[in-house]
Amino acid sequence: MNSTPFRAIVVDDDLSWQQILGEILTDAGLAVDSAGSLEEALPLLKSHPHRLALVDLSLTASDHHNQDGLKVLEIIKRLDPGCQSILLTGFATVELAVSALTEYGAFSFLRKENFKRSQLKELVTQVLASAPMTEGVQGTRTTEGHTRVSPLSENESSTAGKVLVVEDDAGWRSILTELLNDDGYAVRGCSGFGEALGILRHEKIILAVVDLSLTGDGSWTRPAGEGEMEGAQLLMNIKAAGVPAIVVSGVTSINEIRSLYEEKSVYAFLQKQSFERNAFRRTVREALRASGSDLDRLTEREREVYDLLARGLSNKEIADTLVITNNTVKRHLKAIFEKLDVHTRAAAIAKSLKS
Repeated sequence: MNSTPFRAIVVDDDLSWQQILGEILTDAGLAVDSAGSLEEALPLLKSHPHRLALVDLSLTASDHHNQDGLKVLEIIKRLDPGCQSILLTGFATVELAVSALTEYGAFSFLRKENFKRSQLKELVTQVLASAPMTEGVQGTRTTEGHTRVSPLSENESSTAGKVLVVEDDAGWRSILTELLNDDGYAVRGCSGFGEALGILRHEKIILAVVDLSLTGDGSWTRPAGEGEMEGAQLLMNIKAAGVPAIVVSGVTSINEIRSLYEEKSVYAFLQKQSFERNAFRRTVREALRASGSDLDRLTEREREVYDLLARGLSNKEIADTLVITNNTVKRHLKAIFEKLDVHTRAAAIAKSLKS
């Protein structure tokens, strides 16, 4: 039986946005349905299962308070729970992002004012690479709309954790990512509150590095009367997820710093003005050492080496199994020993008995 492409739906009252979003989805190999209102979207959602929905919050151009997009998300959640949704809007608040991601089950949340094709393309790739929300397997839609199951590959089922970097300044995001990569950590970087929440919900995060002010690119508007910065609000969600956090930010008040430690339970606060690379790297190691399973700190490749080490394989046997050089194995073992804070193979293997 021939398979057909996954379907996606764009729900936006602006025809220009329908075209832009539709092109991105078509380039990703999706068959695209388009609707300009809740009423137009409903029969399309009933007639076909969809893998992805891009939904505008306000579906009435003359009324910026219109939130029919949330109604669309609610319908998708009820009629097609295997469909992942991304909400787009020009009128975002932190509260709205949290509501869309938690109450309405959105995959992520983007602002139109700062829209970047590359950012949406990356999110689409993540959605298509993930299993449908209601299933623990991947598959392809058949012509009848059912899912043909295919097992997850070994790499796709990896449990390796990542470090989340939330920083709206591209330069600082690049610096932090490079330092973490140099120490062997897999990194997920983003610039805004909504995307960060989506990553926390859908990926295994072992540490978060967060800037307090996420308004450098206008990503978020602060509700009137609220003085807390967006990064500080994000830290509450990070704390609720049980993920340790390091704040790397500009100068802020003593009261704000006290709140970070007492209310948000951050591991450390580092000022950008006096940022020191080695101090940051050391703080990352200490934060990870103080939290959770030691093995969560290992990268995917390091975990593969470690698992073979735990089975009693020699360096040469590990190299032959993974098709890498003996020197590469030694380099991975050195990184593993440092992250696990051990000095011998036996001590490293003992960590697996404690996890």
